[in-house]
Amino acid sequence: MRPLNIAVLDEELPFPLTSGKRIRTFNLLSRLAHRHRVTVLCHRNPDRMEALAAEEAFRANGINTIVVDRAVPSKSGAAFYARLAGNLLSPLPYSVATHTSPALAQAVREFADTNPVDVWHCEWTPYAEVLRAGLGDELAASRWTVMAHNVESLIWRRYMDAESNPVRRWYVKKQWQKFERFEQWAYSAATRAIAVSPDDARLMRDEFGATRTEVVDNGVDVGYFQPQHDVERDPSRLLFLGSLDWRPNLDAVAILLDEIFPKVREKQPNATLSLVGRRPPEWLKERAATTPGVRVFADVPDVRPFLATAGMLVVPLRIGGGSRLKILEALAMQTPVISTRVGAEGLTLTPERDLIVTETPSDMTERILEAIRRPEEFQETAEHGRRRVLARYSWEPLANKLEQVWQSVAQIATAIPA
Repeated sequence: MRPLNIAVLDEELPFPLTSGKRIRTFNLLSRLAHRHRVTVLCHRNPDRMEALAAEEAFRANGINTIVVDRAVPSKSGAAFYARLAGNLLSPLPYSVATHTSPALAQAVREFADTNPVDVWHCEWTPYAEVLRAGLGDELAASRWTVMAHNVESLIWRRYMDAESNPVRRWYVKKQWQKFERFEQWAYSAATRAIAVSPDDARLMRDEFGATRTEVVDNGVDVGYFQPQHDVERDPSRLLFLGSLDWRPNLDAVAILLDEIFPKVREKQPNATLSLVGRRPPEWLKERAATTPGVRVFADVPDVRPFLATAGMLVVPLRIGGGSRLKILEALAMQTPVISTRVGAEGLTLTPERDLIVTETPSDMTERILEAIRRPEEFQETAEHGRRRVLARYSWEPLANKLEQVWQSVAQIATAIPA
């Protein structure tokens, strides 16, 4: 295989590794940068210290960076709601419109003018619009891929299904419809559309006619996440792990706090719940501080101590797409997992053998209580799950798979027109 010149478009430099998307992007790019010339073009990380650490981490891994001095607008405050209202007049979904900046599009244009790019790689679906803005008419004759960490329209449809407020539901429906139109274009126009699970690839083909689709699963660093047999698990300690600034995770946490954990505490008063993740909102920190047995651990540098001591990882997601890296990390450390069907979708794991899959909050409550009372039985599922994770979800073969996709795209004389 010849070395390729790969230009990656992304929101920001994905470091430190505090979210599933960051973990995936960094692990794949850091491995492939040793074989190819990889350049990441992105907006700056909003946190200055984080930005400095990210640039150093990318430099240490041989990844070139072009960072434009513009941060993606925040999702809070009066200006945020003004942007939401203004988006009603845009044909693009809010997430696409706010991530598409003239500065980054100009950086794309300048890079294209001075570098022979073999493959343009959009690391998140909205950045296909940045590529379109930067390359203009040249896009149809360019070789490019789009990485769908989630089928975004599926998430927005689930937002709508879960929303009870009629005004918010109406707005969410508009976003869902915009994302369907945008993904219809992005998946079909790309030389290759890359899904993170066979389920998502099937959805992209069936719903959007994306016939040029590949699968590169999410993964886990199996050398970093290993069982810690010298640490004792607490069967009554529940763990929720995930970015606490992402709406599907906050929805899941609300279900935990409102419906599941109070009923667990009724039967098991010594049960505790640890909420571990980046950027928790103030309302969550305040609620945890006044709820017996609940603690929030924000922006921790290493999640392994939490996975090693927890009796189980609970994943009560009802909104989501893609697949959950946190489940892979837990099983790699032989931590039992109790999840909803939505939480476990996209992973080739067998319910009742590799993990426990439930349908309703009451079902999850009962299975949690069983796990507290009979931890040995649930530990067996985690041991089965670890063997499955080792066989399928290690980052090294997944990086090789992405490399194969890039090589196949680079060999196409001219990208297939949209």
